[in-house]
Amino acid sequence: MADTPPDRLSVDPASPFYDEALLARGIGIRFKGVERTNVEEYCISENWVRMPVPTAKDRRGNPMVLKLTGPVEAWFKDDA
Repeated sequence: MADTPPDRLSVDPASPFYDEALLARGIGIRFKGVERTNVEEYCISENWVRMPVPTAKDRRGNPMVLKLTGPVEAWFKDDA
């Protein structure tokens, strides 16, 4: 596998950016200098992450997500 994580990755199996093998390997995300564990999707080149809102649900019962912009860093946890 490559040593650098993909530019964009999602944890939602319905997304075209979902990759189970990469998620199983373990991806670390740092957003605005803080390591985050609740990121649903990220894009390094466009500098954004999607994070769930804990109290809000959509009509299908899934957590609502907010798209937040700022510097994003990603790494493989097994390399750290």
